[in-house]
Amino acid sequence: MTEALITPQPINISFLETLKFIKQSYNYPLEHSQHLRERFGDVVMQRAGRVNIVHLFGADAAQLCLMNPDQTFSNKKAWDMIIGRIFPNGLMLRDGVDHRYHRRLMQVGFKSKAMQGYLRQMTPQVERTLATWCDSQRNELAAYPAFKQMTLDLAATIFLGMDLGPGANKLNKAFEATVAASMPRIPLAIPGTILYRGIQARKFMCRYFLDQVANKRASKDQDMFALLCRAEDEDGNRYTDQEIVDHMIFLMMAAHDTTTSTLTSMVYLLAKHPHWQERLRAEVHSLGTEPLTHESLAKMSQTDWVIKETLRLYPPLSTLPKFSNRSFEHNGYLIPSDTVVITYPIHTHYMEEYWDNPTMFDPERFSPGRSEHKRHNYSWVPFSGGAHMCIGLHFADMQIKLVIAELLRNFRISVPADYVMPVQQSPISKPKDKLPIVLERC
Repeated sequence: MTEALITPQPINISFLETLKFIKQSYNYPLEHSQHLRERFGDVVMQRAGRVNIVHLFGADAAQLCLMNPDQTFSNKKAWDMIIGRIFPNGLMLRDGVDHRYHRRLMQVGFKSKAMQGYLRQMTPQVERTLATWCDSQRNELAAYPAFKQMTLDLAATIFLGMDLGPGANKLNKAFEATVAASMPRIPLAIPGTILYRGIQARKFMCRYFLDQVANKRASKDQDMFALLCRAEDEDGNRYTDQEIVDHMIFLMMAAHDTTTSTLTSMVYLLAKHPHWQERLRAEVHSLGTEPLTHESLAKMSQTDWVIKETLRLYPPLSTLPKFSNRSFEHNGYLIPSDTVVITYPIHTHYMEEYWDNPTMFDPERFSPGRSEHKRHNYSWVPFSGGAHMCIGLHFADMQIKLVIAELLRNFRISVPADYVMPVQQSPISKPKDKLPIVLERC
């Protein structure tokens, strides 16, 4: 006889405690998720107005939601609630056939030939930028804004095929405003609010990109913008002008902010663990002094472990929401349709069920001899998974390895021994104090 499924009931907490939970979920999603699970279990239902929210914990839950059998879950309905006014119709905000169509066209910008071209373009630009960071033997630097400016400049070159010049600061501020508005504490679009500023910033970026679409379509340029303008499927279908704009704004945000987040966290961890910094420096030196190629990047195995460990400890996106199109079963529960379903990469990344000493920085857990991330295929999910696996993950890996390699070739990185980076985990992980570091020439 089949055991009857349980329909989860909303947890019984006061209005004030609900407000406390909301604040905690924004400021401290790891502690929030751990608290929820410890107090209420692996399946937690909440009510937010007329909306049911279910929190699911663990790698099995991540696998269920990311693999998305029979299109049980909608990415679009979930993300529309959060960022739909700021990033409408981005690749992450599409489902099913529509998503597959747009992703297939977008692949043209991430093929091997294109990626090789991006690397050749980025290398001298990274070298020039790093040369400006330290004009003496020793210099103090706010790492987060420095990386943010670097990744924006690189994104302008690779994605837009242009030097932003005097417009760089305005575009950077527009991106900052849109990202901040993606999870506003006050969801009102009235003058003075974060959401209002984000919407105005998006309007500016729409005009910025629309003004250039026609020229990009007619060009033979090999930047991402031009490739998307000319991309077509086997039937000759192309993106509309507005679709190109929507995709470019979303791609620029993703490439700009998530890479900045990862680079900043990685530099902090290398500064806190100088023996690992020296190991990676030795690995970089073993590659010689010639410009890095895809073949040499592939040899940076220890760097790869550190990148993975950084993404485990500080995933740029701490939560992944879905929306249930129909009822589904999980862990003995029957979850109703029309429910916001939230899984937590940041929680799964710290679960002792999958990781040895999960709070410890230990890159060798990703080495072939240990491979802790293979204990469950969905215990490490910084790039999401399934059909919505991050389309730019290989580009991000290439960019991070290049920047770190060139940084370690030239500098030693340090922070005070007692320094602990204060982290803002939402909407994208970043240091609250901009991460002050010291660079010393090697």
